[in-house]
Amino acid sequence: MTRGDLTDGEWELIEPYLPLGASGPIPDLRSYFNAVMWRFRTGSPWRDVPNSYGSW
Repeated sequence: MTRGDLTDGEWELIEPYLPLGASGPIPDLRSYFNAVMWRFRTGSPWRDVPNSYGSW
């Protein structure tokens, strides 16, 4: 977990409100959510999202 990522408690509050994928739960949804939050927090382009969040 990096600075600014959701804590376990925050994730437990948010996860029930996120949609499911067409074939069920989205794998690693928390990492994707943290990447989106990082991108909007920094204002950087998608290509600059750190590799720790996965491929842009």
